[in-house]
Amino acid sequence: MAKCQVCGKGPVSGKNVSHSNRRTNRWFRPNLQKVRVLLDDGTVKRMWVCTDCLSAGKVKRYVSKSSTEVEA
Repeated sequence: MAKCQVCGKGPVSGKNVSHSNRRTNRWFRPNLQKVRVLLDDGTVKRMWVCTDCLSAGKVKRYVSKSSTEVEA
């Protein structure tokens, strides 16, 4: 499975617990997004990043110039 390339968060196993307290196996998977990231040296790289890192501002997303221009 994929891991967050910033914090290293990956899938973790656990148990579903029903109301009758029966336990079955399950996976807790991180919410990973494949985003273009602007690195410190100015290059752009595609990375798998979890949404916690995106919302915390740990990476700078790259936005192309053509999508930022507004036609008048």
